[in-house]
Order: sequence, then C-alpha cells, then structure tokens
Amino acid sequence: MATIVTHAANRVLNLAVIGVGLVGAELLHQLSQPQLASKFRLVFVSNSKHSVSSLAPNVHKLDLTNWKQALSESTALPALEHLPRILGEFVTNDEKNPFVVVDNTSSEAVALLYPKFLRAGVSVVTPNKKAFSGDLWLYDDILASSALTGAKFLNEATVGAGLPIIATLKDLVATGDKARINSLLEVKKIEGVLSGTLSYIFNEYSTSKGGSESFSTVVRVAKEKGFTEPHPGDDLNGADVARKLTILSRMIPSLRNNLHKGYESVSTTSLVPDILASPEVTGTDFLQHLPDFDSHFAKMKDDALKDGKVLRYAGVVDVEKGEIRASLEQYPIDHPFATSLGGSDNIIAFHTERYSPRPLIVQGAGAGAAVTAMGVLSDLLKLC
Repeated sequence: MATIVTHAANRVLNLAVIGVGLVGAELLHQLSQPQLASKFRLVFVSNSKHSVSSLAPNVHKLDLTNWKQALSESTALPALEHLPRILGEFVTNDEKNPFVVVDNTSSEAVALLYPKFLRAGVSVVTPNKKAFSGDLWLYDDILASSALTGAKFLNEATVGAGLPIIATLKDLVATGDKARINSLLEVKKIEGVLSGTLSYIFNEYSTSKGGSESFSTVVRVAKEKGFTEPHPGDDLNGADVARKLTILSRMIPSLRNNLHKGYESVSTTSLVPDILASPEVTGTDFLQHLPDFDSHFAKMKDDALKDGKVLRYAGVVDVEKGEIRASLEQYPIDHPFATSLGGSDNIIAFHTERYSPRPLIVQGAGAGAAVTAMGVLSDLLKLC
C-alpha cells in the first residue's frame, strides 16, 4: 500500500497528463505561467495515440515548454493500463513530491483506472464526469481507495467548469447544523441551469417578451456557434445535466446511495422527440426534422408566458424530498434564472438553513477550454 504526504514545504507536484485536446493543452499553457511553473514537474503526457514520459531511462527532457514536440516525435503507445503501477513505483521513492494524474478526457476507460491510481498513492484531478456519475460501485471504490492511501481525488471542473460549485457544496455540507436532533443537513435544495448549451438555447428562445425565433432555428444557430455537440440531441436529451446532478447529490450524505445506476437513475426529461431519438438519426437528420416539432415547443413557451414565466432546463436536487430530476421548468420572469443568465452561462442556487429565504447563488461561464482548465488548475493548487 502506497502512502502520500499531504503537505510539505517547497514541494513540487509530479504531473501525468492524460489528454491534450482543447482543455488539456490549455491547462498546460496555464501551468507554464512563470508564477506557477516552479510548482509542477511534467513527467508524462499522452494523447489517444502516443505518450511520452520523463520517468523511463534514456528519454529526452520533458517539460511544460517542449511537450508538444516531444509528444509529436514519440512512437510509444499510451499504455494507460500500466500507468498506475509505473507511477506507484515512483511514489514510494519520492514521498516529498507527490504524483498526480490529470485526466482531461471524457473516457470511461480512463475513469475506471481511478481506483488503481489512488491505491498506488497517486492523486487524481479531472474534469471527466464519467467516474463520479456512473454506477455507485465505482464511486464507492474511488472513495475507499482514496481513504486507503490518503491520495486525493478532486473534480471541481466536472460541474460548472471553473465555477466554485463543488467547493461551495463541500463547505455547506461540512459546516451543516448537525446539533439539532433529527435535523436534515443544512443544504435543503440545489437547483440550477447546469448545461451551457441548454442555457443558451432557452435564454434565446424563451424570454420575458416571448422570443421571435422558432425552437429549431435557435438550436441550429447554437450548433453553428459551437455550443452544441455534433449531434444536438446529445445535449437535448438531458444526460449531461443528469450526470452533474449525480455528482452533486453524492456529496450530500443522505443522498449518496440513492442513484445506484448513476445518471441513469436520475429522473430526466428528454427534449428529443421520440421519432428522432433513434441511434440511426444523424446530427444532420436531427436538424432537418426538428422544425416538425416547433409547434410543440411553441405551445410550452406560450403557456409559460401566459403565467408570467419562462422556460429553463434545470437540474434539481431536493434534499428534503429525496428527489433528483433534470427537466424543463417554468420560472417567473423576475426569477434569477430568467433575468441573470446570458449566453451559455451556468447558474446554481443553494437553498440552505442559513441561506434562506434568499439562496446562495453561483453564476458565470460554465463551459469553454479556458475556464475548464482553470477549474482543473485550481484543484492542482490545492495539492501544492
């Protein structure tokens, strides 16, 4: 069993970075800032095809300035299944300077390796939602493995990119009023617009003045601006919001074991018409036939406006009722979810005993490489 030292003066974090796409490359750029670079030592980098490591004998220098060239010249395969063992061997030889794996992918295969990294004494920092929103057994294994060695797992960027959502919830739970007999946790309810894509779509489509564009037009424009997945149905089905709700709910002790199948156990309202939900429907086909359902969405928008409300796709964790749902909700036109959002912003409200009747609200950009990388970097700095 490997162990790690939690804090030490002048320590340097040894980083193994998996995935150097938009977020990964931006993270390495942010790490190379002069005021930060001395805190980190890059020991491994991989993309989907190759890897390069400074840990193996007779390899060229690897650092935050030359990793692109080093990776482009490498012929070594990623071989990630062996990485926990390799890093673990170095952990025992360098207890002062801990090892951290940074997973910038959305890979489930990489997520399944987290318990192995943690049991090897290697901390995990990631924006990858898969491990924390999947089956409960994997989440339990991550917690147990972390407790076994003291290695940490930090995942601020899995919800809201760089917004301090997970950190805020951790603090609210940790400082909850537990002295009252039979009292609930201090957190009563969490609700938020947690998808940048769906935020943009409904900010444009359903306004206090009604909105003039059809639903299909707004979705098409969102795709043209790069706000949606290549297949917009992957955003409209609500699965991304359900994953984020799973991550948040598992941080609340009374709800931790509620979602055995992870996000699949969340009550989720899909906005994808049944006829367009088939795997055979391509993204192009989806956009071509979505106008057939404009009248359906228009009626929901008009019905909400008659009641002085707008539509927002929201995630709700109701701690008191034990309910977790992702659905299209109606909010009054003077509600923060109706008035405060712009573009693809995320917003989340924490209703607690202390923050009542006015909730604690966190709002800002909830997507994009720069802010997501910042969220990962903030977690890394917690380990320094």
